Amino acid sequence: MTSNNDLEKLIDNLPFFLQKQLKNHNSCDQLIEIVLDLGRRPEARFIDGPEYLSQKIISWQDIDYVIKRISKFTNENRAGIERTLHRISCIRNRQFLINGLTCRIGRAIFGTISVIRDLLELEKSILILGKPGTGKTTIIREIARVLADEMEKRVIIIDTSNEIAGDSDISHSGIGRARRMQVPQTELQHKVMVEAVENHMPQIIIIDEIGTELEVLAARMIAEKGVQLVGTTHGNCLDNLIKNPSLSDLIGGIQYVTLSDDEAKRRGTQKSILERKAYPAFEILIEINSPNSWTIHEDVKTSVDLLLRGNLVLEQIRQFKLVEKIHIKYQNSSNLLLKNQTRINESLLQIENRWLFINKTKFQNSMLSISKPLIIYSYSISNNFLKEVFTKIGLNFHLTNNLEHASLIIGLKKYLRQNFKLKDLAERKKIPIYSFNQVSIYQLTKFLKMIN
Repeated sequence: MTSNNDLEKLIDNLPFFLQKQLKNHNSCDQLIEIVLDLGRRPEARFIDGPEYLSQKIISWQDIDYVIKRISKFTNENRAGIERTLHRISCIRNRQFLINGLTCRIGRAIFGTISVIRDLLELEKSILILGKPGTGKTTIIREIARVLADEMEKRVIIIDTSNEIAGDSDISHSGIGRARRMQVPQTELQHKVMVEAVENHMPQIIIIDEIGTELEVLAARMIAEKGVQLVGTTHGNCLDNLIKNPSLSDLIGGIQYVTLSDDEAKRRGTQKSILERKAYPAFEILIEINSPNSWTIHEDVKTSVDLLLRGNLVLEQIRQFKLVEKIHIKYQNSSNLLLKNQTRINESLLQIENRWLFINKTKFQNSMLSISKPLIIYSYSISNNFLKEVFTKIGLNFHLTNNLEHASLIIGLKKYLRQNFKLKDLAERKKIPIYSFNQVSIYQLTKFLKMIN
């Protein structure tokens, strides 16, 4: 991963006694925010905890010094620095005078979403769920860049607080070729969302911090028009979202249903139960548990239904570190009934059945030693995605555009079965074909285990 945070541009707008301290600090790359409160010592908050920057007490003059060097505060009490991603929020007293500042560091981190790159390939709407400060905005900024630059989609960002693309009329380079629509007032975000669809023909709309019922309604309307959504909202987990009346419509909404006596007996439940009332606006949900560990619900509809019935829910955990491989594991959610284990075993079996093995014996007999480079011809799967995954896994490989040089062909089943010329040529050249119903890091890892 690489990071672009323009930290010096923020430091240059702070009082001189803080500039010197921060420029010489060893952990600036771990800095989250700087807090300046009247009558208190300045504080820097790092990933591993807070730290005072000086013994000097913040005065009115210090706060005024910063205010004069940044943009004007909006009605949300937020401001920014031209051509950067930093956000400065203010606290006011009863006379509306600013007596506190929170300077949050904005970063464009390239490579942070490699762990969910396969989910973007599915072209489904994705909702990112997490507590404030967990990096949701950084994640969707990188998603916007990958979708616009690498996948060549028409992407529009609804940037309500100018946190995604920066506090300037010229969008920050961190969003790539994606376009940005600014929102003049927070309460108008839902109108700008609808305007984006009606006026600019986007394939994908990105929204940060969906929080009101009107925004939820707009998101549902956009999804029903066939436009892919990528959004964020506050919360800890899917269960919290279900219980939130203003946001539950994002995942289909909840309603009470009265069952007949026979149906209640068959299900083993009470007559009045909760059920999902509509199809989810977001088909995939990502819970940001920590910066390096995310919980994935690849089928929100099924996860919500299982939770409402009190059944075990299959959760996919994806963990990654800068110097290690990506680890993906499935686990059952806790504190639920063990009698439903059979259903979960069936779900696990369905996951395994996503793999399509084509002539495994012939494939293994035709493979050379894995110590030699594996020459792969990719059909309908992004080369950039394969490079990311195979490099992290440690595979000795080479991607080729010349089919005759390939030792293996991989691709999506729905496209491979339509290409009879490719299959005929592969059969003549005795090149094995491996096809996927859906491609993901988990499936590619399973594929490597099979050929070893």
